[in-house]
Formats: sequence, structure tokens, C-alpha cells
Amino acid sequence: MQKWVVSAKKADFNAIALKYRIDPVTARIMRNRDIQTPEEIEEYLYAGKEQMHSPVLMKDMEKAVSVLLKKIKERKKIRIIGDYDIDGICASYILLKGLSEAGAEVSVEIPDRIADGYGINETLVEEAYANQTDTIVTCDNGIAAFEAMERAKDYRMTVIVTDHHEVPYETDETGKKNYRIVPADAVVNPKQEDCPYPYKNLCGAAVAYKLIQALFMKLGKRQEEYEKFLQFAGIATVGDVMVLTGENRIFVKEGLRRLNQTENTGLRALVLQKNLRFGEIKAYHIGFVLGPCLNASGRLDTAKRALQLLLEENPVRAAELASELDSLNESRKELTAAGTEQAVEMVEQTDIGKDKVLVIYLPACHESIAGIIAGRIRERYHKPVFVLTKGEDGVKGSGRSIKSYSMYEEMCRVKDLFTKFGGHPMAAGLSMPEENVPVFRQKINELSALQPEDFIEKILIDVPMPFSYLTKERIRELEILEPFGNGNEKPVFAQKNARILSLRIIGKRQNGLKMQLKTEESGLVEALYFGNIPQFAAYVDEKYQKGCFEALKCGKAENITLSFTYYPQLNTFQGMESIQVSVSNYI
Repeated sequence: MQKWVVSAKKADFNAIALKYRIDPVTARIMRNRDIQTPEEIEEYLYAGKEQMHSPVLMKDMEKAVSVLLKKIKERKKIRIIGDYDIDGICASYILLKGLSEAGAEVSVEIPDRIADGYGINETLVEEAYANQTDTIVTCDNGIAAFEAMERAKDYRMTVIVTDHHEVPYETDETGKKNYRIVPADAVVNPKQEDCPYPYKNLCGAAVAYKLIQALFMKLGKRQEEYEKFLQFAGIATVGDVMVLTGENRIFVKEGLRRLNQTENTGLRALVLQKNLRFGEIKAYHIGFVLGPCLNASGRLDTAKRALQLLLEENPVRAAELASELDSLNESRKELTAAGTEQAVEMVEQTDIGKDKVLVIYLPACHESIAGIIAGRIRERYHKPVFVLTKGEDGVKGSGRSIKSYSMYEEMCRVKDLFTKFGGHPMAAGLSMPEENVPVFRQKINELSALQPEDFIEKILIDVPMPFSYLTKERIRELEILEPFGNGNEKPVFAQKNARILSLRIIGKRQNGLKMQLKTEESGLVEALYFGNIPQFAAYVDEKYQKGCFEALKCGKAENITLSFTYYPQLNTFQGMESIQVSVSNYI
């Protein structure tokens, strides 16, 4: 169920448009994202790398740099321990290349998703010690690894933690949160309560970038020597679905600029493998084309393969690796489709569907795709979702949430059920004994304060803009609002009562529609829709009469009108440019 709501935030849009030489529509969209003051508007429109914060503002940054300089000088062995997702892969690459260029004797280890689980553990510490490693540097993990840190300290190893995840805490009888910090020599994480760094929402690769930046600055290296890593921090920021505000937006803007002219052999091979064009790569392509290929290695094989791609300098070998990652991602898509179908069946044919928080146990599901399936189910039912799978040592799972439900905080209320857990308000991971699954489902629902209105998906419309208002100039100007993503969503426009003249099904998977639309004010407009086509067909037939969808395919139906939310774009074909709209919702 959906509820369409027009954003009604007020401002003098004409005055803003005049001052900044933008369209009033653009001014309205910025206001809808709470960009109001002159400082906020100027940062949003014009901010670049010059507005990024100094890395030394981060707690323990100078201490971490001092430790690294000492270890480099003493030729001590340094071991990076990363993570198996796109953020951990990019963070590992930044640290490995950065420390190598700083003269360090450095190696890298990325945990195996199945054998090791998330992040640093005691086994990885023991392996590093057996390799005569003196110093461990974590990236995108470590903030909750108390046992591993204690084992490293037993071996008198030096440990630097770089992470961005929530700091673990315990709540006392008054409700106060008492944060626990791991016993490392330096903990670099802007989420620490006493960290003065102005921007708290960096991804793990961005924190790693800040460490290399601070190190290179201390060594007197040139700015471009560390800025070449911006593209990897930008890729990770989008791939890890970080909020695209403030400094993150700069990371992505600067990262995309460099990615579109990258000299990294592996990235170039992956871009070519996916038939993308340099100069046209946007945040969307990171999130839905390139990123899934990098993530697929950590899901179905080993994340070391994706890291190897980024490190590869031979174009032939890079092309082979890119092809392998693409094939892995295709396999991942097939597994995801099968798992999603099974999860939907459980929700709709058992009493699980009545729960406020969906806890879906799929024992045979590959644990690496649990989070993707959870996301698909969350989108379908607009409820918080945990998808659990059977692992070698109990149950593992991933959760995806809705805005009105802070997943990590709710999990803290039942933490005794888990052997391990962590995450964010919108996503989380966990491990637990299998016998705790029904108890978890019961307790997490009993504690939930969600109300029926929380399960109604709200479609927030930025501007109810008719097709007749679209011009090529207005569409081009929308590009200044990019990059789009979490926290800076692509604007939503709406057109009421557009008549569908004809449509046809398109796409390799038959999941797209190309429609010819018309309104009283506009001429013919071409529209694309990608989604659940059988559902769209059933909706048209139910709203009008059976057979209408088929009649539209033949161009024979009359007076079939729907209202659409959309985003406009320019389509170039045989040198001719035309206006096209991409439809997202319909009623």
C-alpha cells in the first residue's frame, strides 16, 4: 500500500532561483532536502575537495599516524585486516597501496564470509602473529572485536582500528548508554562519542582514506598522491549505501569525476565488461552495475578476487578478472531470485506475514545473499526484515529496516540472544544459536512499538510537475543536484491522469515497459517503467476491465489513464535528443 504526499516545505523559491541562477523547481527540491541557509545552499551546489575536513580532527588520528611512522621506520611487518564487502575491499586497497607507497612492509587479509564471518577474529590474529606481524590495522571493522583485540594484546601486538560502525554500548538502569571501546593502540572512528570530527557518517573506506591522507601529509607528499584514492572512497560510499550529505557528497562527486577518467587498470576493465562509457558513469552505475560485481566475489567466492582486480596492472588479466566477477554476480542474481520467491511464500502463506517485524528463516539459503533478500522483502511489504540462514556454527542473518525502526537499537534490547551482532539503524548483521530463532521472532515483535501507519509506504513527491513543463534545459539543470542516493534521493515528480496510448514489454528479463503517454497539455511523451510487469497488468485490468492491458499492447485500448511519479531524462538516439520519463510509481 502506498500513500502519495506532496512535500509542502515553504521558501521564496523565486528569490533563491534568482540569487543562485537556478530554476525555481531546483530551488524547491533543495528546500525539500532541508537545504535552506546560504551556507548550506552554496555547499550543496558548489562544495568540492577544498571543503573537506582535516583528517587530524578525528580522534586518535595523530596517534595512529605516529605509530605507523615508527613501525615503517623500524621495518616492522604490518597486516591490514579488511572486510568482504565493497566498503571493506576499497578500504583494504586504499590502506595497502597507501602504506606501500609510504614505505611500509605491509600485507592484507580479508576474512572469508563463511569460514571467518565478519571482521577481525582471534584466528586471524593468530595467523598474523605466526607470520611475525608486529602491527594490525583494521578497516571497516574492529570497533566491536573485543576478544580479537585482547588476543592481539596477549601477543603484545600493536593494533590500530579504523572503522565507521556504531560503537558498542551497554545501557544502565537509568537508560544511559555506556560506550565500550576496544583495547587498541589507536581507534579511528568518527562515531566515537568524544570524537570531534565534524562529519560522522563516513564509510570505512573514507576513514581509511583520511588515515592515508594524514600519513602522506606528515610525510610531506603532494596532494595528488593521496587524492588518487578518492575514487575508491567514493565507490565505497555509494556501494555501502551511506547517506549522501555533507562530506560524503563531496567524496562521491570527486570520486565519480576520477572514476570517469580512471587510470586503474582493474576498474577500467570492469567498466568495459559492463559496457559502460567513461564520462557517463554516475552513482547509479556504482550502486547497481559495478558495485554488485565487486560485492559478488565476497558473497560467492572470496573478496580477495575483487581486491586483486583493483591491484591488477596487466590489462589482459584484469579483463579476465572482470569477466569472472561479472559471472559471479549473475549467479548471485539467480540465487537471490530463488531465495526471494521462497521468502515471499513464507510471508504470504504462514502467520509470519502478520508480524510487525518479519523474521524469515531460510536454512538452505546462501548466507551471503540474506541481506539482499531482506532488502527485497522490506521493499515489498515495507516492514523491518531479518532473513536468517543456517551456518556451520548456528544461524547467521542480515536485517534491513524502515525509517521508523532503528534496527541496531532494537537488537540491543535482545542482545542476549546473539553470539554476535552489529550494524546501523537501517541495516544489521547477527549470529545466534538455532534454538533462539523462535524466541528472537517473539521478543523482537513484543518489544516493537511500530504502528499500522508505519507500514504504509509514503511516496514523497517533490514537485507535482506536468509533462508540459519539461524542457531540455530544465532536465539538464537537475544534474547539479547529483549524486543521488541515500539522503539525497533522486527527485520525484508527478503527473496526474496521463493517458496510455500504447505499451510494449521490453528487457532481457521482460521486466520493462515502454509506453506512449499523453495529457491534455502535453504532446506525446515516451515513458519507461521497470518493475513487476504482471502486477502492473493486473492493476490496469482491475481498475478498468479484464483484457485492457493486452489491448494496450496492441494499441487498441482507449481512455486508460493513470497517474505517475517519474524522473525526466534526455534520450539520445542516432544523434537526436528527445525527452523521456522514467516512471517509478503509478495509481
